[in-house]
Amino acid sequence: MVEDKAIAKLERLLPAGRISTHEVDRVTYSYDATGEKYMPAAVVFPETEGEVTEILAVASEFKIPVIPRGAGTGLSGGSVPVKAGLVVSTERMTQILDIDEEELLAVVEPGVVTGELHRAVEARGLFYPPDPASLDFCTIGGNIAENAGGLRAVKYGVTRDYVRALRFALPEGEVFSAGVRTVKGVVGYDLVTIMVGSEGTLGFITQATLKLLPKPETKITIAAYFASYVSAAKAVAGIIARKILPATLEFIDRQCLMCVKEATGMEFPEDAMALLLIEDDGFEEVVKRSASAIKEALASENALHIQEAGDAAAAEKLWKARRVISPSLAYIAPHKMNEDVTVPRKKLPELIAAVEGIASRYNVRCASFGHAGDGNIHVNFLYDKRNNDEVQRVKEAVKALMEVVVQLGGTISGEHGIGLAKKDYIGIEIGPEGIEIMKRIKNAFDPHGIMNPGKIFPDTLVG
Repeated sequence: MVEDKAIAKLERLLPAGRISTHEVDRVTYSYDATGEKYMPAAVVFPETEGEVTEILAVASEFKIPVIPRGAGTGLSGGSVPVKAGLVVSTERMTQILDIDEEELLAVVEPGVVTGELHRAVEARGLFYPPDPASLDFCTIGGNIAENAGGLRAVKYGVTRDYVRALRFALPEGEVFSAGVRTVKGVVGYDLVTIMVGSEGTLGFITQATLKLLPKPETKITIAAYFASYVSAAKAVAGIIARKILPATLEFIDRQCLMCVKEATGMEFPEDAMALLLIEDDGFEEVVKRSASAIKEALASENALHIQEAGDAAAAEKLWKARRVISPSLAYIAPHKMNEDVTVPRKKLPELIAAVEGIASRYNVRCASFGHAGDGNIHVNFLYDKRNNDEVQRVKEAVKALMEVVVQLGGTISGEHGIGLAKKDYIGIEIGPEGIEIMKRIKNAFDPHGIMNPGKIFPDTLVG
């Protein structure tokens, strides 16, 4: 087999221990957080940029797929080896190469865990804002590949906003540097932006230069409970309309609250149908004024209960509720389709109402939570794979949701990416002309089509 020849050549080229064909390793790297499983031919563990280029050159020679992989925490199937080939893990490329306190920059390898970078820069009074829910496990390379967001995106933006420069290996093994360390730079095409969010389909990221900020002086956390989902959504719009931009503004529906209660024992008001969890940060006096204005906005939308965390421990207890939502949904059903749809913030009440209608129309179980401050709601359709009728109804509900989101001026993915999970729906938003242009870019970077094949591009257009 061609793959056997490629593996044999890599075993000769790479140091011992860099490549494995053991079944345990192949199974371990066959899936990501979606649960979709496809077996790779081998798993490769480069430690240096040079080893990455050797791997890509061999893969290009034998025309076999290369699937870049961070920690496998993605929710779109982006690191699943649907065409077999080589899963190339960044888990040994974990060096923080530089923290420049004068230029407010960090230079890192792709396997650096996001939470570890947070702790390293905060120890120096600096701040890296992107904070995916999986930050204690996910990696910078994966974050860049998916343009990850997180809770703080409403105020600080997403991963794309913090990537100044990249080094990446192209499929035939050559290394390219793009971007600059300076605040400004407009020389030529912005290849950094093209690489961010490309989901491993164009090249393999080997190094990233990231923008940092000064660490905020203080922060406050506020919880507000509402009698309906729509009133909570209106409160979000009301906060933004008052020109208040908190660091985080999270929406959690009653289904999620009940699952959190089951998982943690935390108590919530019996009459609460939704929770808004809000955090702001900055200079102490500014944060105090912001907290007062936020509470006024919540009260004007008839919040049932408003509470401000009295100390860091109380705030941590509230944020624990947010972090355990996704795994706790298993109390309702064993499987879920997590759709990270995003609409303009003023359309959030319409989205929440539409989700309720879709769940009712297709008779499916649904739980919603997410980053309401930037219009990004994670709509979870819950089901059991053993129930074929339920699976079909969930698929129909997902398509209906995508159509509604685009009609509202939104996007079908705010931060998870397209990958395998959403490629059949990309045509609803982009259309055939947009997909054709993307394919031309893909072909320019990856003429043999070996980089993460089977992702992003649909087999057939839906829409």
